[in-house]
Parts: sequence; C-alpha cells; structure tokens
Amino acid sequence: MPRGHSFVKGAFILGAAGLTARFLGAGLRIFLAAFMGDEGIGLYQMAYPIYTTLLAVSTAGIPIAISKLVAENLAYREYIGAYRVFRASLMILLFLGTLFSFILYFGAEFFVDTILKDPRAYYPLITISPAIFLVSIMSAWRGFFQGQQEMLPTALSQIVEQLGRIVVVVILVFLLLPLGIEFAAAGAAFGAVAGGVFGLVILLYIYFRRRKDFFKKMKMQGNVQSYSTLQIFRRIITFSIPITLGSLVLPLINLVDLSVVPLRLHEAGYSTEEATSLYGQLTGMANSVVQFPIMMTIALAMSLVPAISEADALQSRALIRGRTQLALRVTLLFSIPAAVGLFVLSEPITIVLFDNAPASYPLSILAFGVIFLSLYTSTAGILQGLGNPIEPVKNMFLGAVLKFVISWFLTAQPLLNVGGAALSTVIGFFIASFLNIKKVKYLTGSSLNTADLLVKPIFASFIMAWSALIAYEMLLEYVPAELSLRMAQALSLLVTILLAMVVYVLVLSLIGGIREEDLRYIPRFGDSLARIARRLGLIKD
Repeated sequence: MPRGHSFVKGAFILGAAGLTARFLGAGLRIFLAAFMGDEGIGLYQMAYPIYTTLLAVSTAGIPIAISKLVAENLAYREYIGAYRVFRASLMILLFLGTLFSFILYFGAEFFVDTILKDPRAYYPLITISPAIFLVSIMSAWRGFFQGQQEMLPTALSQIVEQLGRIVVVVILVFLLLPLGIEFAAAGAAFGAVAGGVFGLVILLYIYFRRRKDFFKKMKMQGNVQSYSTLQIFRRIITFSIPITLGSLVLPLINLVDLSVVPLRLHEAGYSTEEATSLYGQLTGMANSVVQFPIMMTIALAMSLVPAISEADALQSRALIRGRTQLALRVTLLFSIPAAVGLFVLSEPITIVLFDNAPASYPLSILAFGVIFLSLYTSTAGILQGLGNPIEPVKNMFLGAVLKFVISWFLTAQPLLNVGGAALSTVIGFFIASFLNIKKVKYLTGSSLNTADLLVKPIFASFIMAWSALIAYEMLLEYVPAELSLRMAQALSLLVTILLAMVVYVLVLSLIGGIREEDLRYIPRFGDSLARIARRLGLIKD
C-alpha cells in the first residue's frame, strides 16, 4: 500500500476498536434497560451531557493538537520536538483534568438545581466527576501515539476501558439497586471512572515498553530545539482553542435536548415520568444506536488529522487532494448503507436491544443523520489537519442554532414529540456537513465524483434494504419455535444484518463501486480479500 494512504488502515483499526467498544456498551445498556427501566436510563443519562461538556473543555482540543504537531515534527524526523510537544501537552492536561473534575464534583448541586431539575441526578454527577481527570490524562498518550500514526495503542485502550467499565457497572448496579434507582444510576455512572483507570494503565504499559526506541531516535538526532517551551505552549493553545469550541458544540446539542425536550414535552401534555421516559428513548436508546455506524468516520477523522498535517507540512498538494477524496469516499461507502439499514430495521433493533418498540420512532428519523454527521466528522478532520480548525466550529454552531429553533417548535407537537427533536438534529447536521464540504473543496481543490460518492452506494443500499426486509420476515417464520419471541427476533436480526452487508458489498462490486485498493486497506485480511474478489470477477479494472 502506498505510504500516502496508510492512514485508512489506522482508521480501520480505530473503527474496529470503536465498534467493539460500542457493542460492549450496547450490551451494558441492555442490562441497564432490563434492571433500571426507561426512568433509570433517563436518570443515568442526565449526567452525561454535563460530564461530556466539561470533559470537552478539560481536554480543550489538545489531543488533536498533539497529533497534528507531533505529525508535523515527525514529517521532518524532529523526534525531540515531537516529544516536547507531548510533554507540554501532558502538563496542560494534568492541570485542566484536575480543575474540571473538582468543578463537576463541587458544582453538582448547582447543575441539578439550574439544569437537570431532578434532585436524584446529584448522585450520578458526583460519582462520574473523577473520570474527567482520568480521560484527560489518557488523551495525552492517545494523541502522542496518533501523531506517530500508530492507532493500535488507542484502540487497545478503548477496548480495555470499556471492559473495565462494564464489569464495575454490573457489580455496582446489583449492589445499589435495592437502595434506590438514583443510587443504581450513580453506580452506573461510576463505571466511567473505573474504565478510565483500566484504559490509562494499558496506555502507560505500551508507552513504557516503546519509549526506549523513541528516546534512541531522539539521541541520534542530537540537541536540536526549534521551539522554546513557551512557544510550544502557545502553539498548542492557539490550535486547541478552536477545537475546544468545536468539541463543545455536540455536548451542547445534547444539553439542548436535555433542556428543551422534557420542557416542551410537558407543554405537549406529557407527565414528568412520561417526558423522562421519552427522553430516555431519544438519548439513551436511539442516540446510542446511531453512534455505532459513525465510529468508522470518527476513527477516520482521528487518522486524518496527522495524515493531512504530514502532507501539509511537506507541502504536497497532490497528497492532500488524494487523501481528501479517499476520506470522503470511505465515509459515504460506510454511512449511506448504515443510515438506510437503521431506517428499515429500526423497530427490530430497538426491540432486540432495549425491548422497547416505541424507541424505533426517533431512531428511524435519526438514522439519516448518520450520513451528515459522518460527513461533518471526516471533513472536520481534514480542515483541522490543514490548520483551519475554526471553520467546523462555525458550521456546527449554525447547525446547532437551527436545531434549537426547530426542536423548540416541533417537540411540543403531540404527534411529533421526540420525533421533532430527532428531525431537528438531522437538519442541523446537514447544514454543518454541507458547509464543511464546501470549505474543503475550496481549500484542497478536490473534485467530487458524484457517481462514485453518491449514486453507486445509494443504489446498492436500496437493493440491500429491500433484501433485508424480505430476509427478516422470512427468517422469523423459520426460527425454532422453542425460542422466545425476543430471542427469535434477535437471531433473525443478526442474520439479516450479515446478509444485508453481503448484498451491499456484492451489488457495489458488480456496479464498480469497490476497487481492488479499497480491499487492500483492510488490516491483515485486505490482500487475501482482494485476490479472492479478483478471482470471482467482483473487481473491475
């Protein structure tokens, strides 16, 4: 594989780890839904918008700044400069992580009184507060490894973090549920702290095993110092502040839902318990499912920042354009079938995962937001790599303002309820992604092939959706009668998803939507898959 496109392999590694972590998290949510119900999940979920908002401020865009600045240094083999960027960033993150953990802990009562309006949410807030410190520290090491375009340490830490979180949550929920639902929700929130400890331990283990080789390269380089410590601090802060503002937008969108959705549902005539349950369906169920398919584009964006930064440092416009076009193509090849699949299978998905058919309503609407959020994420990575981090912030802010206005009016309509909030989210993401793409085309001069990017994956996705609906209904009739209805639906859904993936890939291959080099990007199995596809005549020259 050309060195210029190796970032796609890194994205696959991060994407696979992210999906694994999400599947584990989905299993955890099934457990929580079974033992705590809609109200318990809604209470547990209330802590997360505030936690993620403060976490976004505490990390302050520094992990992305680390990966960008480390990649720029390593493009010229400046190992000392790369390490000094990491060390300066770690100092900043230690301070910010400590500060914002204290703010959440000691300000929990204020947040409950002014935002959450449910005194039971106090306990989840204080128990999750130490996680800000741990995740901030982890992000320093993750950014350092990503700047070297090594994605495996981040991937391993994500999986270990999630496994540790699940074990602790299961134990604490069992122990605390008899004391009250608010204490069980607090135990579930504390899982983020436990996961942070496990994730940090694995990162430190990898770092201390590998640092000898890095230090050896630093020693061979000699005593070169292109930037003073103060200049490094200034570069980190200058680049990270716009990213901080951008990372705040998505948590703020969640805060919009938290403040607007229950309030406007009350206006529509729903009780507090009904509003909390609907909010749980929207954020704790539908939103959590939507996060699965965008893991690939989140991983792609993480790989893109150092890859584009390297190309920009080398002043290679051709390399920038090539990586940009490839990134957009990969994004749409994944996001379009994911959106269509979530739409047509929304009801069996929510029944199988949460035993909650009504949650399919917001999920069927949010499904189409997968395409626009994926595009926004990957193009934001491109713009950040090009040293233009403020543009995605402005674009998402405009989308968030539009979402707030639309959500305010639509959520209060009894027939729409949380569907109005879901629709407003899709529209907001569409605006932000459209503006991002426009800026990327202007900066890179990339031309977008509509047939490859849109027509072929859309056609293949519709064939996939049609076959999935038929397969699911047929499979339900042939599952063993001894199985419960939910187990039969789960088995049918799993087989249907696998069949749908095969149909999508086959149709896309037959119409020339997949190339040989696309398969070679897949880690470990790519070359073998490319050879098999060529023998079967699925690849066109």
